[in-house]
Order: sequence, then structure tokens, then C-alpha cells
Amino acid sequence: MRSKNRVHNKPELRKFRKELRQNLTPAEAFLWKHLKNGQFEGRKFRRQHSIENFIVDFYCASEKLVIELDGQVHFNEESQIYDKARQEQIESLGFTVIRFENKMVFDLLPSVLLEIKGNFKK
Repeated sequence: MRSKNRVHNKPELRKFRKELRQNLTPAEAFLWKHLKNGQFEGRKFRRQHSIENFIVDFYCASEKLVIELDGQVHFNEESQIYDKARQEQIESLGFTVIRFENKMVFDLLPSVLLEIKGNFKK
């Protein structure tokens, strides 16, 4: 019964998470280089981590922080409605969600990293 109420990394999503990790978008791969192995502010991040039935781009457990990167597919009304509902559901579980456009990761990385750090608990 425990897995039925499981919030993180549900076994039924394992294969999909693995596929996503093996096929990161260019923006995800670029940001991951700066977050992996605890190199950013000593925080451990996971990529393609599931929370309930959602797979988030990056997750830091110690900060309960979710980072989502949005490419072109997110810039239509239907996707924005879905993303908003998804974010509200994740936030209702006590997580903080921050979003960046892919272009920001490439063009404004120092600002992106500063915003991520700004969402760490004091």
C-alpha cells in the first residue's frame, strides 16, 4: 500500500524518467552541467524526478525546490493552462516551483543561478 501513496519517484514512472534523462533538451543539459554533483551551493539536484504523476526537470530535496525549463512547446494557451494547473498541484504539496524559458538558461545563466539560489531556505 505504501507505493500507492508514494509522492516521489513512483516505480511505474521509472522507465519514462530514465528515457527523459537520456534525452535531455539542450537547455536541460546546459543547466545540468551547473547543478550536478552538488557543485551549486553544495545542494544536491536530481534531474527528471517525479512528484506524484508529474516528472519535473530538476528537483532539490533539501530545498523542496522544483526547477522547470520551458521551450517553445509551452508557449501556447493549452500548454500554459496545463502548466499552471500542474504547478499549483505540485505547490499544494509544499514544493516551490520556479520556471525559466530555455533561452534564459543560455543567455542569462548568472541571473538564472542567482534566482535559483534566492529560492533556497535561509
